[in-house]
Amino acid sequence: MPHTHGKKERTFIPVKIAILTVSDTRTFETDTSGKTAAEMLEGAGHEIVAREIVTDNRDKLSEAFGRFIADKNVDIVISTGGTGLTPRDVTPEALAPHVTKTIPGFGELFRSISYEEIGTSTIQSRVEGALCNQTYVFVLPGSTGAVRTGIGKILLQQLDYRHGPCNFVELLPRIRSEREDA
Repeated sequence: MPHTHGKKERTFIPVKIAILTVSDTRTFETDTSGKTAAEMLEGAGHEIVAREIVTDNRDKLSEAFGRFIADKNVDIVISTGGTGLTPRDVTPEALAPHVTKTIPGFGELFRSISYEEIGTSTIQSRVEGALCNQTYVFVLPGSTGAVRTGIGKILLQQLDYRHGPCNFVELLPRIRSEREDA
């Protein structure tokens, strides 16, 4: 049951989500993380409008992020993979040019929850959230467990309009109508 904190009961508002799997080896058949993300989000009532696999290549990833961010049919982009520390892990760097505002609390909360699950190993995860123009983007690790943590313990609540005292969905109309220079 969503926390309403004194607000009258609201009606669920589904959002349109693109899932971007970052991997040199996964296919749609072997992409358990992308599949898990899609199943969890659809199970909550959201719509998966795109699901794509892109190799660990900064330029290709940046192009995919840019395409989804510009697509008016996409409210949220969730990526899985490429958040570690090896030279091939370039997801945060590929997203960086598109970021309008960072959401530092997303990565902080993820690592806090993840610490309870995997201990200090969570320090190696460069999970982050950002607002990119009018689209939310959340960058998760490629492991299925990490996807379950990020979606199940954070995003399902924050993408639920009924969740209070505040959530990401209730801000979308303002993000789309207010201009910074207005």
